[in-house]
Amino acid sequence: MKQKEVKVKNLVFSNDRPLVYIAGPCVIETTRGYAAEAEKLKAIFAGLKTPFVLKASFDKANRTSHNSFRGIGMEAALGFMKDLKNRLNIPLLVDVHDPEQASRVAEVADILQIPAFLCRQTDLLFACADTGRAVNVKKGQFLSPWEAENIVKKLESRGFSDIMLTERGSSFGYGNLVVDMRGLEIMKQFGYPVIFDCTHSVQRPGGLGTATGGDRRFIMPLAKAAAALKIAGLFFEAHPNPEKALSDGPNSLKLSSVKPMVAALNRMDRLAGEISKIG
Repeated sequence: MKQKEVKVKNLVFSNDRPLVYIAGPCVIETTRGYAAEAEKLKAIFAGLKTPFVLKASFDKANRTSHNSFRGIGMEAALGFMKDLKNRLNIPLLVDVHDPEQASRVAEVADILQIPAFLCRQTDLLFACADTGRAVNVKKGQFLSPWEAENIVKKLESRGFSDIMLTERGSSFGYGNLVVDMRGLEIMKQFGYPVIFDCTHSVQRPGGLGTATGGDRRFIMPLAKAAAALKIAGLFFEAHPNPEKALSDGPNSLKLSSVKPMVAALNRMDRLAGEISKIG
C-alpha cells in the first residue's frame, strides 16, 4: 500500500522517509524544569540535524495510585506551553484525555496524542479529528495490531487523514509488556505513519506496587529493532535524573543518553532505507 505522509509544520512523518523523533519528559513537573529540558533536547536534535517534536503532558490521568503526582493541570499548562513553543520554535505534541479538551489543546499543540488506555474512545477520537490537527494514537497494550485498523477507520469516518499510530508494547501476563515487531509491519499496511514508543514499551505496569516500574536497559535494543523496519518515527521520554522523576522514571531515558542513542539510530535508519529499496 502506498504510504501516506503527515506534515506537521516543516516536518514530514512517513514510513518511507527519515525518522522523526518525538521526545520529552513524561510530565510537566515544574514549568522551569520542563523548559530547561526542552531547551536541552532542542539543542541536541539541532546539533544532529534531526527532526524533533517536543512532547508535553499536563496530566497523567492513569497513574497507578491516586496519591501519585499527575501534573500541573491543563489550565496552568496551556499558556506556558504556547509561550515555550513559540520561543523555541519547535512543533509540540500534547496528550488529550477528554473530548472537551481537544479544541483547547489544539490551539497550542501541533499534534494531539491519544493515550493508549483511551485509544478506543470513539468520542475522543472524533473530537481530536475534528480539530484538524494531526492525531497520534497510542495503540492500547490490550489491542492486537490488526485491531488498530478500527482506530484508523473511526478517524477516517470524519474525513480525516492526518493519522499516526504508535506501538508501545503489549500486555504479557501480569505486570509485563512485550513488543511484537510484526505489529509495526502490520500497522504500516494501513498506509499511515507508524511510530515506535521505545520507553513505554519497557514498562512494568504496577511493578512497584503503587507505581509503574520499568527496565531502561532494553530501550536501545528495542529502538534499534524498530528502526531496522523503516518506520516514520521514534517516541521516547527522557529526564535529567530518572531516579528522581515524578512519573515513569524507571523507563525513562537519561537525558545524557539521548545524543548517542539518536545518532546511532539515525545511522540504522539510513541503512534500513537503503535495504528497503532493494528488498
